[in-house]
Amino acid sequence: MAVYTVHEPPPRGGEAAADPERFAFVRDGFHVWAFLFAPLWMLWRRLWLVFVLYVVVWLALQAGLWAASAPLTLKIGANLLLAFLVGLEAPTLRRWTLGRGRWLTVGVVVADELELAERRFFDSWDRPRPAAAEPPPTPPLPLHRSAAPQTEVLGLFPQPGVQR
Repeated sequence: MAVYTVHEPPPRGGEAAADPERFAFVRDGFHVWAFLFAPLWMLWRRLWLVFVLYVVVWLALQAGLWAASAPLTLKIGANLLLAFLVGLEAPTLRRWTLGRGRWLTVGVVVADELELAERRFFDSWDRPRPAAAEPPPTPPLPLHRSAAPQTEVLGLFPQPGVQR
């Protein structure tokens, strides 16, 4: 079973709350496509800042390996390690990008596939309700106490009519 985090986008212009069809479900775990095609995966997911940082790190890695006159096997190993790291951290990179765009994390769902995760989340989701304009007024408190007889209670479960 996969674990999905659910992210709510900020409301658009005239919306009071975000449209549920715009919610993002991010699956935790290793992402094969991010491992195999990291730059394309980042561009497909619109992770612009992550893409720029990836290119900077990749260029710095290549420059360092070139300056050290590293053998080809070390260069391939370093590139595979970077790709593996991107595949592992792909969900974290997506959540980080969504958080920078003011998206809110509103839930976590466990399901076998995305469609089932969406169903489970929206079945149990409490939609935000508009706030009441004013709470109902509270009744005024009496100015004096009534002269009701005071009974002493012994134990946790007093029985009516039993006095001690």
